[in-house]
Amino acid sequence: MLKILAMTASVGLALLGCAGQSPSDQLTRPSTVRVCQGASCVDQDRNTVTFQAAPSDPQAERRLAALTQMAEGNPKAAYDLALRLLRGDGVERNSYQALEWMRKAGDQGLTEAQMALGRLYLVGFEEMGADPAEAASWLSRAAAQGNREAQQLLPQAQAARQSEQAQYQVRELVRTSWGHWYASTPYYWYWNNTGWILR
Repeated sequence: MLKILAMTASVGLALLGCAGQSPSDQLTRPSTVRVCQGASCVDQDRNTVTFQAAPSDPQAERRLAALTQMAEGNPKAAYDLALRLLRGDGVERNSYQALEWMRKAGDQGLTEAQMALGRLYLVGFEEMGADPAEAASWLSRAAAQGNREAQQLLPQAQAARQSEQAQYQVRELVRTSWGHWYASTPYYWYWNNTGWILR
């Protein structure tokens, strides 16, 4: 009898621990990020700058500042800034900032950013592992806006949440088209002597 009572209590506690988060808990982002170097990891404030390179080209700094200012209120500019940070095109490569700007563009409803985030989270990128649940979330937003590729990838992302084998298959499928997307996706904005111009 005591064994049954103990087993029931442990199952109850396990189920209580598995209770889902509320939608507001899912949307709040932690104030810290885990930074790992070698064998040690530390949680640090999300806004901490760990390295600041000296500006080497004042004109490039001016272009970056202008694009960053535009990106605050324009999802296409935020998307472009994310692509440039992801590729290291005219700026120092920074995948973390690229994801932050891509998320801002996606949160503002830009389908291309939502699709890009779905891909990034589906296959993982650099230090970030794959996250099929996050991928499904972004792909569902893009699919709701009529993006056909997102509509095709969404069931695969949902299946990847259920099994490791499905996750591997989807990751390999998306990886084959990753290089093409990464290298050939065009920018919305181009720089000329007067500033950034929308194409």
